[in-house]
Parts: sequence; C-alpha cells; structure tokens
Amino acid sequence: MKKLFSVALISTAITLASCEGLKQIAGILAPSEFEMAAGLRDALSQGLFKGFNAFADPSGNPLVRFAFPGDAAKIEKALRDFGMDKMVDQVTGKFTRAMSSAVNAAQPIFLNSVRQMSIKDAAGILLTDNPHAATDYFKTSMTPALMVAFRPIVDSTIRLEGANRDWTTVVNVYNKIPFINKPLEASLTDFIVARAIDAMFVNVAQEEENIRTRYDFRKTDMMKKVFGYAEDELKRRREQGK
Repeated sequence: MKKLFSVALISTAITLASCEGLKQIAGILAPSEFEMAAGLRDALSQGLFKGFNAFADPSGNPLVRFAFPGDAAKIEKALRDFGMDKMVDQVTGKFTRAMSSAVNAAQPIFLNSVRQMSIKDAAGILLTDNPHAATDYFKTSMTPALMVAFRPIVDSTIRLEGANRDWTTVVNVYNKIPFINKPLEASLTDFIVARAIDAMFVNVAQEEENIRTRYDFRKTDMMKKVFGYAEDELKRRREQGK
C-alpha cells in the first residue's frame, strides 16, 4: 500500500512538473503584448533605415527620384519638346537632392514617431495575413504628424538647392503651352513632402514583408521571437481551418 502511495505521489509530482514546464515553454513561445509591440517597432525602424539608405543614394532608385506632379511622363515630354532638356534635368536633379537632404535631416522625426506610437492591438497587427499590417497602421496613424513636422525641412532644403527658382521658370514655360488642361502648381513643398513620405513607407512595407516571411531579415532577438511566434501561430490556424 505504501509503495502504491509513493508511486502515486511521484507520478503526481512528475505530472505537475511537466505541466509547469509546458507553461514555461508556452510563455517563451507566446510573447506578451508589450513584446509584440516592441518587435513591431523594431521591424518598422529597420524598414525606415532601409529607406534612409535609399535616399542617401537616390541615383539608382527611381522610387526616391523626383518626378513631376500629375502625369509626369507627358509633362516632361512637353517641356523637352520645347527645348528645355537642360532645365528639366537641372530641376529633377535639384529636387532629388533636396528630397534626399530633407529625409536625412528628418531621420529623428521618423524614428521618434515609431518609438512613441502606441500599438494597442499589437496581436491583431502581428497575427494577420496582411504582410504590411504594421506599415499600414504606422502610415495611417503618423502621416498627418509627419507631414507637419517634415514640411519646413523640405521647404528649407528646396530653397537651399535653389530648386524653387528653377521650378518657377519651368512652371512659367509649361503653363503658357497651348491646350494645357491642368497647370503646374507654383509651390511643390507639400507634393515633395508627400512623395518622400510615401517612398519611405514603400521601403518600410517591403522590409516588413521580408521580416514576416524570411528569418534572416529578423535582425533583433525581439523580432525573431515575435515573428517566429506569428509564423507558427498563423500556420496552426490555417491547418485548423482546413
């Protein structure tokens, strides 16, 4: 009888220990909401740095080069047909450099916006089939504030490059061309701001998708933990749904 009682105690102890071990393992595999938010912020920051690098050398990336507002190709062709090749190239180059300088100066604004953002629905953003969910959330919540903060930086860099004077010349010529349906705007600050921010988000979205789908893009331990968990959890849900 005593032997049976001892065996029962040992079995119970082993079972409890096993349950506790499983709980610890589950605790490691399932990150807290705070950890989910931290991993998402790491991913967004990594994407922003990819954008900063693209703007630092815009010559090889059409996404971060200046393009005329509206139907860029037709506008550029019309100006070149009027013999303004040199001016078009000069304006394009100056605005591209202005955008690059502005993004470089605005790095703290972008990064601080990620650090300060509150992700209340971190699990919902993490556990989704949308590969750009965190980027979409960031873009929706932060673009208005980024526009306000970024605008004076863009304006000052445009003036520093002298691009505003060249743009005035282009506008005056283009708007005098017969049968122009939509004249060019005299001020491009808001257009440049929006284009630069959109280009940054394109880079962030691409990086987020890479982080979600490829382990080698998860550069921090927090990203490895939360995106590894998300990958396994989404796979489990798909299998259950079959």
